[in-house]
Order: sequence, then structure tokens, then C-alpha cells
Amino acid sequence: MQTMTQIADNKAALEKKIEVAAHEAGRDPESVRLVAVSKVQPDERIETALATGQRLFGENRVQEALERWSVRRETCPDLRLHLIGPLQTNKVKEAVALFDCIETVDRPKLAAALAQEMERQGRGLPCFIQVNTGEEEQKSGVTPAGLPDLLRACREEYGIDIRGLMCIPPQDEPPAMHFALLAKLAARHDLPDLSMGMSHDFETAVRLGATFVRVGTAFFGSRVS
Repeated sequence: MQTMTQIADNKAALEKKIEVAAHEAGRDPESVRLVAVSKVQPDERIETALATGQRLFGENRVQEALERWSVRRETCPDLRLHLIGPLQTNKVKEAVALFDCIETVDRPKLAAALAQEMERQGRGLPCFIQVNTGEEEQKSGVTPAGLPDLLRACREEYGIDIRGLMCIPPQDEPPAMHFALLAKLAARHDLPDLSMGMSHDFETAVRLGATFVRVGTAFFGSRVS
């Protein structure tokens, strides 16, 4: 089990690497946020992460996030949660109530459901559109070619606050080409934020413009089976 010292050291090392990568790209390190991916992590590691001052976390599944964070919300008012996994429309109500940002908008039906639920709850969340940069059949996300129409629908039909783009590159391809593509798409559509980069490639992502990097193993240590 990772001790508090180990997780604190991991966090400090990550922040240093982000700082170096940002400086190499001529960027302000403060423009990059570290998202600790807390899926499947045991309570002890979550409490340790909170004790280090980490307040921004990413979760893949709505139900798991509800079980982990509902009570902690009451004791950590500055907690910020991002949904970074696929969202089914039947989980939209819970997602809007719990999360502070939805990073995985990928189809008009989901956008419509989110807009309706955000209006019902009076909670307008910032969202990202997930782009399937590798156009992989098994992976969520709109294709690069389909992005303009989805973005237009989110903005003009549903009134969703789209802040940026998110991607998960194919495992068997160099991530840099996908990060560069995402950055190009974001610039083309005047979107300020990019959620890209994980434990093995976040430094590359920072050099190519990431404003959010999603790190699990390098933050918490190896997953507990």
C-alpha cells in the first residue's frame, strides 16, 4: 500500500515534470492542472491524496464515483470532480448532480440529455467533447470530421458550455500526433482547454498544449487488484 509520503512524493514529482515540460514549451506551468484518476483506488489512498492537498480527481464510472465521493463532498467543499469515462444517458441525472465537469460528450443524444438535466437541476456544468482521434471503432468519441456538427449542436441547439476537447490516443500509435491533432482542432474552434495525456505520456501532452492531464498510476501507484 502506498503511504502518505509515497503519494506526496509522487505528486511532487509529477508537478515538477509538468513544470519542466511546460517551460520547455514556453508555457506557464500554472496553466496545466493535474487530474488524479481515482477509479478503483481504495479509500486509504483517496484519503491520503486528499491529505496532500489534491482536490481535482477524475472518475470513469458514475456509480463508483457516487459511492466514493458523495460523503466526501460534505467535508471537502473545494473538491472538483471530472467525469472522464463514457456516460450513458440513463446516468445523466446522477452525473450532473455529482460532477463539476463532463469531459466525454460525444453525441447529440447525450448533449440533449445533459442540457435538459442541467436546466432541471439549475447546474450548468462546463463540458468537453471527446474526440476519437484514432477513429477506433471500439472507442467512444466523435470523429474529427464529425466534431464541427456536434460542437455546433452543443452551442446553438443545447446551450452547453463546451470549454475544450479530450482524447485518448490509440495504444499502438505515438501519442504526439494525436495530441497535436487535438490541439489543432481546439484552436480551430476557439476552445481554450485540452484534456490529454496520462501516466505514460503526460509530459508530451503538456508540451503540445494540454491544460488538464489525467494521471492515475503515476500518482497513486499500481492499482490494487
